[in-house]
Amino acid sequence: MNISIEPILPEQKSVFIQMMELYSYDFSEFSDNDINEYGYFGYSHIDDYWNEEGRYPFFIRVDEKLAGLVLVRSCCEYNNLSDPHNIAEFFVMKKYRHKGVGKTAAVKIFDMFPGGWEISQWSNNLPAQKFWGKVVAEYTNGKYNTFDAAEKNAVGFTFDNSV
Repeated sequence: MNISIEPILPEQKSVFIQMMELYSYDFSEFSDNDINEYGYFGYSHIDDYWNEEGRYPFFIRVDEKLAGLVLVRSCCEYNNLSDPHNIAEFFVMKKYRHKGVGKTAAVKIFDMFPGGWEISQWSNNLPAQKFWGKVVAEYTNGKYNTFDAAEKNAVGFTFDNSV
């Protein structure tokens, strides 16, 4: 199985939008969001990924087929880290879960962006907490910190891979 990460190009915007709809549908079990009257969840930051510095959109591919996406931002929401990065959104289609696709994609993304990392999850998203806990622990050889931002309904992990 060949797992790759590729930047999402502006001309792939319609595919990006469709992938975000799949992600939003999947994530609605935790967000409790509803679709609008046109049948879409919507994602207000689509264009920001080409118009704002410090935003990086990527598709995840498995054997050249679309399998998910990763959105990276060069900032932190809950911590003060040097040369910061965070996972804004992370989605692996159900067909590809529990096969190492998410872990491989995460490691490739971490390796692309050395510095401080913040990975947060909603407090009610236990599957994401379990996934990121394993990935971060293995990637850092146990050299990471946890945080709890209860006022924002978030928990997560921080580490620095700028070695």
